[in-house]
Amino acid sequence: MKVALTIAGSDSCGGAGIQADLKTFAALGVYGMSVITAVTAQNTTGVVSVRELDAEIIRDQIDCLFKDIKIDAVKIGMVSSAEIIDVIGERLRAHRARHIVVDPVMVSKSGCHLLRPESREELVKVLFPIAEVVTPNLFEAGVITGMKIENLSQMEEAAVRIHELGAKNVVVKGGHLTGEAVDVLYDGECFRHLRGRRIETKNTHGTGCTFSSAIAAYLADGHPVSEAVRRAKEYITGAIEHSFSLGRGVGPTDHFYLYRREGSSHG
Repeated sequence: MKVALTIAGSDSCGGAGIQADLKTFAALGVYGMSVITAVTAQNTTGVVSVRELDAEIIRDQIDCLFKDIKIDAVKIGMVSSAEIIDVIGERLRAHRARHIVVDPVMVSKSGCHLLRPESREELVKVLFPIAEVVTPNLFEAGVITGMKIENLSQMEEAAVRIHELGAKNVVVKGGHLTGEAVDVLYDGECFRHLRGRRIETKNTHGTGCTFSSAIAAYLADGHPVSEAVRRAKEYITGAIEHSFSLGRGVGPTDHFYLYRREGSSHG
């Protein structure tokens, strides 16, 4: 069985972060492991508080796993401080980690800052050059590039700019635009438009985490980037379609919807 590692924050509500990543790995047939960078207190209505773990325990989590287990892919999510970013970058380079997917998580759906604004440059400088795929949404791509992104052409321009910052492949997610849900994949030479049906639902908690960890799972399984992203797009679209209400706010996607349909497979 292939092995994928998520380096991210814990979501006490279970719809995003480490919990969403591990559910996604399991649903796609990959063995999941975790390095926790922060603990959040949150529910479907928002984030109440955040506590970072210290850099030493993050370093130890990474080192002990790589020293013992062959890791086929790594997904990086919530990394709130420059110190944490530096430790992750240093240790992944030291262990020659492969198939790294960076989801540049900045702000939660409820508006809580999950990446300190002063740490944004460190995230770009340290983690983008080691990433095989970077997956910003429109807001994140706009912050990284300084652009206002409102259409497909601007998404392509943003993808080019982010690629120039060191990322080998860039997926700019168009979920916050109106109309068809289109993501742009850029590999430094050409663009691919990944189109999906737009699902009208408020229950989209953890979609970014789920999408990026699905890419990592498919990379771990040996798929090339374009195929991994295509399959991940199909998976997250289905997970959103089967999302459900939980609590009083934004509910989660259904990570295991594939197994609730008789005779289905994740291939």
